[in-house]
Amino acid sequence: MGRCHGRNAEVKASTQFFTAADGVRLAWHELGEGRPVVLIHGYISSADMNWIRFGHAEKVAREGFRVIMPDLRAHGQSDAPHDPALYPPDILTDDGFALIEHLGLADYDLGGYSLGARTVSRMMARGARPGKLVLSGMGLEGLTQTSRRADHFRHVLTNLGSFRPGTPEGNVQGFIKSTKSDPVALLNILNTFSDTPEAVIRAIEAPTQVLCGEEDDDNGSASALAEALPNGRLDLVPGGHMSAVVKPELGTALARFLAA
Repeated sequence: MGRCHGRNAEVKASTQFFTAADGVRLAWHELGEGRPVVLIHGYISSADMNWIRFGHAEKVAREGFRVIMPDLRAHGQSDAPHDPALYPPDILTDDGFALIEHLGLADYDLGGYSLGARTVSRMMARGARPGKLVLSGMGLEGLTQTSRRADHFRHVLTNLGSFRPGTPEGNVQGFIKSTKSDPVALLNILNTFSDTPEAVIRAIEAPTQVLCGEEDDDNGSASALAEALPNGRLDLVPGGHMSAVVKPELGTALARFLAA
């Protein structure tokens, strides 16, 4: 995989797989060469949807990074089993650590969008020590009080087909359909959510970018999250929770922070 040197260069991420300790087959995608940065996508999304399709990973790779993007279990090209036993609390965190161990990463940066940011915060709570950290599409309450968002998604998933387009529930319903996601597996994912205590967030010493759409308050206050972090900075980009990820400004801000 060569580093991209121009806008006209063909941008194609490689896809590889490994098997978690519980037998679930997990995919990850890579683009670029250099310092490793692991970027974790959001709920109902995928590495392709969050990072590759709209050019964000390419912008980071151009700055001299090896961009590593897993598909969470029940998402993208990873397995989506229906057995609830394969979705214990914090299993996404376990998967994140398993990938880092599988790749032999010791010095790396770490970031995530929405559920990815929630997963990253749990990795920090359990001992991850990246050089730089990115919490995107996330506010303070979204990390400390995960049940609110979990209840919202559970309501949608258990009543699919009953919501009008344009409503918050209808937007989620449409996204599930457009991504051809597995509703049973997605429901199981909600059982994996774990709160990160505010005291843990306030103890994170890594330089941290809170990167959020200026109209996004789905996961609480991004400014409160940035203020809670000892070395936090707030970068706002155009859009709301579901629209910010399609805008070029997100990738530009992400690449600028990581490269600084």
